[in-house]
Amino acid sequence: MTKPKVLISDALSPAAVQIFKDRGVEVDFQPNLGKDKDKLAEIIGNYDGLAIRSATKATAKILEKATNLKVIGRAGIGVDNVEIPAATAKGIIVMNTPFGNSITTAEHAITLMLALAREIPQADASTQAGKWEKNRFMGVEITGKVLGVVGCGNIGSIVADRALGLRMKVVAFDPFLSPERAKDIGVEKVDLDDLLKRADFITLHTPLTEKTKNIIDAAAIAKMKKGVRLINCARGGLVDEQAVVDALNSKHIAGAAFDVFVEEPANANVLFGHPNVICTPHLGASTTEAQENVALQVAEQMSDYLLTGAISNAVNFPSITAEEAPKLKPFIALAEKLGSFAGQLTESGILKVEITYEGHVAEMKIKAITSAVLSGLLRPMLGEVNVVSAPVVAKERGMVVDEIVRAAQSDYESLITVTVATERQERSVSGTVYHDGKPRLVDVKGIRVDAEFGKSMIYITNEDKPGFIGQFASLLGDAKINIATFHLGRVAPGSDAIALVEVDGAVPADLLAKVQALPQVKQAKALTF
Repeated sequence: MTKPKVLISDALSPAAVQIFKDRGVEVDFQPNLGKDKDKLAEIIGNYDGLAIRSATKATAKILEKATNLKVIGRAGIGVDNVEIPAATAKGIIVMNTPFGNSITTAEHAITLMLALAREIPQADASTQAGKWEKNRFMGVEITGKVLGVVGCGNIGSIVADRALGLRMKVVAFDPFLSPERAKDIGVEKVDLDDLLKRADFITLHTPLTEKTKNIIDAAAIAKMKKGVRLINCARGGLVDEQAVVDALNSKHIAGAAFDVFVEEPANANVLFGHPNVICTPHLGASTTEAQENVALQVAEQMSDYLLTGAISNAVNFPSITAEEAPKLKPFIALAEKLGSFAGQLTESGILKVEITYEGHVAEMKIKAITSAVLSGLLRPMLGEVNVVSAPVVAKERGMVVDEIVRAAQSDYESLITVTVATERQERSVSGTVYHDGKPRLVDVKGIRVDAEFGKSMIYITNEDKPGFIGQFASLLGDAKINIATFHLGRVAPGSDAIALVEVDGAVPADLLAKVQALPQVKQAKALTF
């Protein structure tokens, strides 16, 4: 078996390189390559994985050349330098390491808060300039003050813990923070307006989204108490920088400390030069320990995916543990084939897809299986669709996707049923995985069958009348088409029936037309899997 190959195009810890090698992954360490986009585009097609930090820009143009790429691993939390839609469209998993630098970033926020409270940078500059302005730098204590934490996830909760240790009162705004979790970490959950009114210090730890963009604007600042101090170590764009400058000039805000900016690298900014502002160049993750942690984490994650199929911390696909991956694999194969079966029989716009999981499969990570169903379903109509991009494509086309999970109600240990509703009709197909690990088709439109998925098949719906099988077999024989397997099913004698026939080689269009012309045949389709 050929070893997977990973390119490291940014500076990463030598320990990460060793992890790849120890795990059996071939690694090409070129730490300065990320700055040369032309050279990167030239060689990227040779690799299964790309490990990066922030210097490499994985643009759509570069990803076009990434013909073998399966995974991009970002050592760090931000994936702004990866064009996620382009990667998703090509079926490339994009991973980050959201927890490797959490402590470092939280400590930086606390450091900036303390520096703001005592005007440390300004006092340092003054003293080293030969001045002794002891009376000029009158700070404030943080003991007993209220810290408002906007975004109390992984990093925000660490900041809250450290602040509590400094004897501060912590209030937190986070729509996803449960009352139980707030109680456990010792913070008071409040709404944003309440936080703005009460906080002496405000620190931001939320991602940048449409809802959080400029969450601190002029209107929000107007609700803050006079003399508040503001810290942003999260993302540029969460704060209206000009509004902060205006509030500093009016002394409504006493001080601000920023590690992130709307435009980076920030060679110029409206905040620069203000006497009550501290600025650092995106140092949140810049400690020896954090850089080592994220490098080791990304090497482990990428190796796991390339060697076992395990997915963790992916931003464009559900996570799958190393234990789940081998169990899911046969059901993902089944799901894709069920979707493909339904997709090849669908001739009009799809309105809704309903996927029912019964038995043991219902206890698995069904999001990944649903993605496989959609991939198989959409590919016959849209071509370049994969398990990563399929949910996005389905959503873009307004398809309703419902997942139903229920205990076993069939004769099978696990059963997946895919029901597709179009503008004209509704069609269901069911399948299972037997103990041999092979996917089987067991029900089509309510008719029981038991068929493996062959590479080339003919699907027929017909009236159950004598003579049909003989006529059909004669047509295949005349065309020198060999039958590999032949599966029949019917509702009742003389009623609707189906035939699912695996054949050797492709099915010529003229043969299919002759089959369709048989008097008992309602529909004849050539299927490929």
